[in-house]
Amino acid sequence: MLQIPEAKLKEILVKDGLVAPDLFDTVAGEARRLSQGVAENLISRSIITASYYSGILSQYFNVPPAELDKRTVDQNILAMLPEDLARQKRVVLFGRSEDGAIMAAMEDPTDLTTIQFLESYLKTGVQPFLATEGDLNKGFALYGQATARDFKRIIEENLAASLASRVKGEEAATDVPIVAIVDNVISYAISLKASDIHIEIFEGFIFIRYRVDGILREVFRMPKEIHPAIVARLKLLSGMKIDEHSRPQDGRFRYEIGGDLVDVRVAVMPTYYGEKVEMRILPATNRPLSFQELGMFEDHAKLLEESVRKSYGMVLVCGPTGSGKTTTLYSVMNMLNRPEVNIVTVEDPIEYNIRFVNQTQINPIAGVTFADGLRAILRQDPNIIMVGEIRDAETAEIAVQSALTGHLVLSSLHTNDAPTAVPRFVDLKVPAFLVAAVLNAVLAQRLVRRICSSCVYSYSPSAELTAAVGRQVEQLGIQGQFKMPKFLFAGKGCPVCGGSGYKGRVGIFEILNISDEVRKLVIDPSFLLDNLRALARKEGMITMFEDGLRKVERGITTIEELLRVIRE
Repeated sequence: MLQIPEAKLKEILVKDGLVAPDLFDTVAGEARRLSQGVAENLISRSIITASYYSGILSQYFNVPPAELDKRTVDQNILAMLPEDLARQKRVVLFGRSEDGAIMAAMEDPTDLTTIQFLESYLKTGVQPFLATEGDLNKGFALYGQATARDFKRIIEENLAASLASRVKGEEAATDVPIVAIVDNVISYAISLKASDIHIEIFEGFIFIRYRVDGILREVFRMPKEIHPAIVARLKLLSGMKIDEHSRPQDGRFRYEIGGDLVDVRVAVMPTYYGEKVEMRILPATNRPLSFQELGMFEDHAKLLEESVRKSYGMVLVCGPTGSGKTTTLYSVMNMLNRPEVNIVTVEDPIEYNIRFVNQTQINPIAGVTFADGLRAILRQDPNIIMVGEIRDAETAEIAVQSALTGHLVLSSLHTNDAPTAVPRFVDLKVPAFLVAAVLNAVLAQRLVRRICSSCVYSYSPSAELTAAVGRQVEQLGIQGQFKMPKFLFAGKGCPVCGGSGYKGRVGIFEILNISDEVRKLVIDPSFLLDNLRALARKEGMITMFEDGLRKVERGITTIEELLRVIRE
């Protein structure tokens, strides 16, 4: 992110009444410690908005804003710069000025080296414009349309070459057409910002699906004859045994596209017709998000922060697979990450590195499980321990003992909501009195798709939709606390969101605060989960559905998306 000198930024923000001088100094110090820009930290804390900062940048550097959402991008001009170069340089070409110069939306319009490169590459003058993240996303989405058109053509050409090839076995893993097919499957998924790639084998074909914003979609079908070669290629890349076909295997590799690095986590599992491959795509340069960036409103963020600021006890994050639990745990660790505390983790896998945090990857083959890793952590003089997931009674027992002996333990658990974590812990052979003693709070979450900001519109809800929401509200017993808004929001569908009306995801949350009354209920021999839910609601717990309704009212997501996720 382009930066303004700290002193100048402070002067502007104080003058505009957006921040007090002492708060700015605190944020600046925190940003330096985390190796972040001050503006980035201010935006993540919701002290300023990205659009406000973009306006400041435009004025300070005297560069006009690109505002591509208000312009028609010339596709011929866009195509003058290949997508990989555009992504690497963070530039989108969108038109030609009156004097013939190419207009370029740039993340950093003061980067003279990039401007000189563009002028040399294009053989003409370049006029820089300041691009926001939204501007660049729109431009890259237009590249994506061309990529989608080319994807099937490239795959079909290489399919024909592969089927004609007589190369079999391990040699097929390095056969040029197979290499090209695998590269295109991965690069196309990355261009769509897919989180997962599924390569499945059935009786007559290979089925390729991507998970984009939490939704699986079919992308392509291929002849089953090339399936062994594709699996062999992926096994080779991820360090697996190519000749092992009867046992599940896991691996990972790093992939580069357009100057960006991504880690690809690969899992292979034998099925009826052959081996199924699942690939999880993880940005290698990811950074922990703030609570606000996760989608937490102030009340939830404050409650969670109070719980994790305690020097001992346990905070659990709950939800199904793919609900963002690890991302939330990383955000908590980033907030707690200070020179005076020792944070040690045991994870499966380490999704991205956090500076000054000691992270350990479990390795069951080498005998390093969550329980073994947790025992080793306790000999490292930790203040804060993060256990990626509590899966068994042994890990639960050690985690509870750690939380009881002066450590703050962060972990995740697979449950549907926050209150269910209590009986789930008891099911893991942890006595109820220890559960009551050790828990500080339980956070449960899901991910809903965000409305695309490039094509959002408002509308009046139909009678059918109002009735559907009413039934859900009635089940939760909050009829008197919710009133259907006069206007709702949705996305029409555009090139930026691929026609879906959604772009990106945001969390919906509920936090069970473990109060004294909750502790008494947990250790009661006649404990009932329904009684715990009722007590939590009485003490002010906002359910995930209610949190989702708040996001619907603010135009962050749609009511249909909320109902889909909650019903799931």
